[in-house]
Amino acid sequence: MELEFKVNDKAYSLEVDPESRLLDVLREELGLTGAKEGCGEGECGACTVIMDDLAVNSCLVLASQARGKEILTVEGLAANGELDRMQQAFIDNGAIQCGFCTPGMLMSAKALLLREPNPTEEEIRTALAGNLCRCTGYVNIVNAVKDAASAEETEGSV
Repeated sequence: MELEFKVNDKAYSLEVDPESRLLDVLREELGLTGAKEGCGEGECGACTVIMDDLAVNSCLVLASQARGKEILTVEGLAANGELDRMQQAFIDNGAIQCGFCTPGMLMSAKALLLREPNPTEEEIRTALAGNLCRCTGYVNIVNAVKDAASAEETEGSV
């Protein structure tokens, strides 16, 4: 099947097996390995990417479902050599330990801020509920999302 979609603002046209998963296409065909295969069942969130502004588990999305969509992976967050404010907030808040869950956490948090620029702590925790982390205890991650939202709000009002 011919798959035409945009990934990180770049248009692609690929021949793929219609039953292949988006995660596999991203990792194996495009070499974008930021999304991780954690559980393969949509339980851990390590494979989270943003598809048309919504966080999705790429291990559960068929490649055919991505046809005509815009995909953002963790590799697409930084621009012009500058980290995205979410990435910087994770660093500043020590929200990174082993790093395995970090790409999925970043993408879930980024998707939240796309739809809700000033989320409450409850909204942040709900948005991150599908992402499992064994190292951080989530406090620093929640604080990082709060800081990124504050930075976005400050930049937006300047």
